Amino acid sequence: MTFEAVRSAYGARALEYADAVGGLEHIADEDLSLIEGWVSKVKGKILDVGSGPGQWTQFLTGFGNDIEGIEPVPEFLSIAKQTYPDVKFRPGRAEALEVPAQSLGGVLAWYSLIHTDPEQLKTPLAEFARCIRPGGGLALGFFTGPELVSFDHAVTTAYSWPMELFVSRVEDAGFAVSDTVQRAISPTRTHGALLATRCSNINR
Repeated sequence: MTFEAVRSAYGARALEYADAVGGLEHIADEDLSLIEGWVSKVKGKILDVGSGPGQWTQFLTGFGNDIEGIEPVPEFLSIAKQTYPDVKFRPGRAEALEVPAQSLGGVLAWYSLIHTDPEQLKTPLAEFARCIRPGGGLALGFFTGPELVSFDHAVTTAYSWPMELFVSRVEDAGFAVSDTVQRAISPTRTHGALLATRCSNINR
């Protein structure tokens, strides 16, 4: 799927998506605790990349950091701005964050890369590495499984990754992975998450 096709697919179902999974009440307590622990250690500005209806961006604003949500789907941006008028959102995408190098304390990309073709995953990860300062944090949510496979996601084609393979891609981009989480969320789907720190060698 192209970027434009994914954006169009989400735009067509933005209201439905927001109603079904677009609130803090839809997020597992384990995930809220994980990200609360992560954000409490991040110093500096944080981008919520692929912020969708804005629930994670709003959650992050409660911890004292400068927070901004970026989102490529105009319909999601409209929902987020109406729902959370005091939170900052702007158009943008993972592959081009439009911030200076090493200017961020951290990036949250929660299920924002699940539609990225595996051959293209290095592009957003390299952009995260460019923008996060050495020692800064990265938090990712995604689907895991025993093999790297595509599947029919409710909106459009998505990918499930073996945790070890996904970790290796993140580390190849210049991060040190410190924590990983996996748990079943349905009979056929497994949730994965990882926390990582930007390595001090920015040329890695």
